[in-house]
Amino acid sequence: MTQPTGLGISRPLTPAPGVPTPERRIVRTRPHARRLFWSALVLIAAGGATGYFLGNLPAPFEDWMLLATAGAVVLLLVVVPFLVWWGHTYTITTRRVIERAGLFGRRSRELTHVRGYAITLRRGILQRLWGTGTLLLDDGVGRPLAIRNIPQAQLVHEVLVDQVEVNQILAHRDAQPLPPGPPPLPGR
Repeated sequence: MTQPTGLGISRPLTPAPGVPTPERRIVRTRPHARRLFWSALVLIAAGGATGYFLGNLPAPFEDWMLLATAGAVVLLLVVVPFLVWWGHTYTITTRRVIERAGLFGRRSRELTHVRGYAITLRRGILQRLWGTGTLLLDDGVGRPLAIRNIPQAQLVHEVLVDQVEVNQILAHRDAQPLPPGPPPLPGR
C-alpha cells in the first residue's frame, strides 16, 4: 500500500505487515443537541415565572413552595434530559465503532471495521435542515447499530466507509504469508 503525498496533507503511515496497528480515536460525538430545545424553553419559562411570582403570590401560597416547584420542574424537565443526552456518546476509532449510553448503569455496543458492515444513511427533512442524519450499521449478525441524529452525518458516513475499506485491506494483507527474507550471511 503506498502513501499519498501532496498538498501538505499527510495520513498516518501504514504499519509494516505483521505489525499491530495502534487504535486511534477519529470521532467522538453525541446526538445533535436540538433535542434539548424544549428543555431550554422550560428553563427560560421557569426562571421568568419564578422571578415574576416571587414575592407576589396569593395568600395561601408561600415563596418556598414556588421555589420548590420551580426546582422540581427544572430538575425533571431540564437537568435529567441534559444528563441523558450528555451520557450518550458515539466513538469512531481506527478499529471499531463504540456506542455508550447511560448515566449510572453504562451499556455499550461495539462493531469492528474489519468484519465489515453495510452503512445506510437516512435523512428526513428536519435532519437535512439541521445537517444531521441517522446511520444504520448492519453487520448481518445482530441487530443494526443505529447512530441517531448525528451531526455532520455525510462526513461521518464517508469516514466509516474509508475505515471499513482500510481495515479490510490491512486484514487481507496481514493474512498473506510473508515472503522469505534474504539468506543469512555466511559466518554469522
